[in-house]
Amino acid sequence: MRFERFIIKNKKLLVVLSIVTVIAILIIILTKKEEVTPVYPVVEIEQVKQENVEIYGEYVGRVRAHQFVEIRARVEGYLEEMLFEEGTQVSKDQVLFVINQDRYKARVDKAKAQLNKDKAQARKAERDLERIRPLYTQNAASQLDLDNATAAYETATASVTMSEADLYQAELELGYTEVISPISGYISESQVDLGTLVGPGAKSHLATIIKMDTVMIDFSMTALDYLKSKERNVELGQRDTLRSWQPYVTITLADNTIYPHKGLVDFAAPQVDEVTGTFSVRAEMTNPDRTLLPGQFTKVKLLLDMRENANVVPLKSVDIEKGGAYIYVLRSDATVERRFIEIGPEIGNNVVVERGLSAGEFIVTEGYHKLMPGDKVEFYYKNSDTDSDFGG
Repeated sequence: MRFERFIIKNKKLLVVLSIVTVIAILIIILTKKEEVTPVYPVVEIEQVKQENVEIYGEYVGRVRAHQFVEIRARVEGYLEEMLFEEGTQVSKDQVLFVINQDRYKARVDKAKAQLNKDKAQARKAERDLERIRPLYTQNAASQLDLDNATAAYETATASVTMSEADLYQAELELGYTEVISPISGYISESQVDLGTLVGPGAKSHLATIIKMDTVMIDFSMTALDYLKSKERNVELGQRDTLRSWQPYVTITLADNTIYPHKGLVDFAAPQVDEVTGTFSVRAEMTNPDRTLLPGQFTKVKLLLDMRENANVVPLKSVDIEKGGAYIYVLRSDATVERRFIEIGPEIGNNVVVERGLSAGEFIVTEGYHKLMPGDKVEFYYKNSDTDSDFGG
């Protein structure tokens, strides 16, 4: 009986102990503090790159022919021949027009005859002088006779010189009756018809020749651009053989296509226009296919500078405030630093950093608006599908 009572009593004790144990376990589970994993801001980062950056200026330009020559009649007469096809290529020294030559041939013949007459008189005067001289030395002729013979010879000689000049002038005028091309190029339509009286006393403009295998691009730059170019030791219009690049220009055509050839600035005006505040610049450009026509307006891009090995960052990563420009830089311990930088020119969606960054550093490009200096972050690289961190 006692044994049974002991068993029953112990069973009750075991139940109580079991219940107490369960309650204790529940209390421990319920009262245990849950461990909290810290959550860090997630940002996108990118490494600072070094690039050769081309800096351009954009202007409005106008195409001008390399040579533009008006063909004019230099002597008066009726136009007899036109020896070219309008709008075609003509060569240098090619005969283009012929003016009636009868009057000018007659002048040449008359001048030749006069010259022959004066030469004959000069020869006679020379012979007379040669006869008088020995007679004068023998006192058989007077000083007056010698002076008259000398004067006659000198007068005859001067007449010969004058007649030679008249003949030369007459031959020049005869040559001017054939109007020749001074350059090779494309000729315009004729400004006169056959049979028209042309020349100094009438209409003298006959046609125009344009040299188009090379054209000039005229545009204007601001005085500020000029000062900036001077700061970079760029002398527009002067080729610098020590520099790895030259101030080339490219142009955009009316259909918004880029002209395939580049031009080189060969002239810059030595002074600024006081009215417009700009100065004139000229570039020379090849035009083998006659794509560019004189008088066209076009968009001009001028290479103003080449920054070699410049630090370049996305423009979106720069926080610009009144006090300056700032950027968030990632440290090796996955914390960020807000750093002041000095920015330079913008190139598309990027910007040059003049001071404040070094090549190879990592910067925050997305998500910096939610950061404070010293924050620890989780980050992912641009164009990467996986996240990584430094143990943050």
